[in-house]
Amino acid sequence: MVWTVASRGPPRAISLAAASRMSLLVNLAGRPIARSSPASSLPSAPGTGHIPGRQDAGTGDPALDHADAVVFGCPTYMGGPSAVFKAFAEASLQAWLDNLRWRDKVAAGFTHSQAMSGDKLNTLQYFTILAAQHGMHWVNLDLYPGWCSQDSSIKDHNRLGAWLGVMSQSNREVEDASLNEGDLRTASYLGRRVATVTWQLARGRVATRTTNAVSDTSMVS
Repeated sequence: MVWTVASRGPPRAISLAAASRMSLLVNLAGRPIARSSPASSLPSAPGTGHIPGRQDAGTGDPALDHADAVVFGCPTYMGGPSAVFKAFAEASLQAWLDNLRWRDKVAAGFTHSQAMSGDKLNTLQYFTILAAQHGMHWVNLDLYPGWCSQDSSIKDHNRLGAWLGVMSQSNREVEDASLNEGDLRTASYLGRRVATVTWQLARGRVATRTTNAVSDTSMVS
């Protein structure tokens, strides 16, 4: 699953609900992106969605190339990222070869499994290394751990205690609509954080260009 974020306008929340079963691109600016089937399985989120295939990472997909942020996500299978995500990552070699085309984009990630641990950290670490190879800026999860004291709840933010990204868990019989409330709120929190950091970096780049332009003008004068 891959989410993209455009930094036009102030930051808005993005939901990463039902992330364990989806592959979706989302654009916060609401620019139209083609949606492919099965549309009925897509979670609600700002903008429109597209389920990316292996080719999207390597052929200059507009949603990826125009995005200011990309959030990686997939289930953790057998101690690592799913085969579908690995295919996407390998296809991103074309973006890497093209002068690090994703350089300076913001990146973040999330993963899901049935087990409380399930070696999900390995998947998040894979995401961070992928982002680093593309020269992207990783956004972590700045939350204290939840569900670890007598007064805590299974519905707490960050109940599984992850900081590289969001970890979520559900029992085998649970449907998407019944995912743990704390996990969903943690995912939404990361979405807001990614949107905020992306917006801040975009404004900083504009300010830097303006400052440099003024400086160049002064030197000419």
